[in-house]
Amino acid sequence: MQYEIKQKDKFKYIEVGEGEPLLLLHGLFGALSNFKDLVEHFRLTHKVIVPMLPLFDLDIFHTSVGGLEKHVQKFIETLDLHNIHLLGNSLGGHVALVHILKHPERIKTLILTGSSGLFENGMGDTYPKRGDYEYIRKKTEMTFYDPKVASKELVDEVFEITNNRLKVIKIIALAKSAIRNNLGEELNQIQQPTLLIWGNNDIITPPFVGREFNKLIPNSELHIIDHCGHAPMMEVPQEFNEVLSRFLTKHSEPTVVA
Repeated sequence: MQYEIKQKDKFKYIEVGEGEPLLLLHGLFGALSNFKDLVEHFRLTHKVIVPMLPLFDLDIFHTSVGGLEKHVQKFIETLDLHNIHLLGNSLGGHVALVHILKHPERIKTLILTGSSGLFENGMGDTYPKRGDYEYIRKKTEMTFYDPKVASKELVDEVFEITNNRLKVIKIIALAKSAIRNNLGEELNQIQQPTLLIWGNNDIITPPFVGREFNKLIPNSELHIIDHCGHAPMMEVPQEFNEVLSRFLTKHSEPTVVA
């Protein structure tokens, strides 16, 4: 995915297409490449925007779900976005939830896939010794139903992050913040139409988490995809895009008849 990375003030992002904004928030080990197929598909119908979340750039006191949400809020204000379809995967979903609860006014719909905010399994009880490539490869493969989706390029990206002591400290801070920040009692405040897309074989946020979100968010619909793990937009992009496309079409701007 070769798109120009734009910069406005302190914000770096990609932006392609025209139409209502579809704003994509990646997860803890996420990157712009996670959304490659999604961006290609929806750039034809929407203005697709992917901000680069400052996972490793915030000071340690603001390295939290709340700190990332503040970054997203300032980003939305800086670009003056309205009628946003807000989509988040994993930690990005958690940030999206905190945002819609604090600032619902510019959000038109919410889309969550493998989101934290209720329950998640992290990297495990122990963090690996730096330099343990095989451990990182296995953990990265666990993100997917089909381990082959964890390409060498993807494993290398995760390995580079976990091999950096400061980045590891910040990952642990974000993961702990996500566990502490349980939104169960607030989800009934969300009024926007919400789409939940879950992998039936997700072991990080298992399907029961998607069902619980569905129960707690009033105007929500749940789609569970078989033979799919924690990142449906990467593992089953065609099915993911079809489900999302139907939802966005249903909630698109009405056609004005002259």
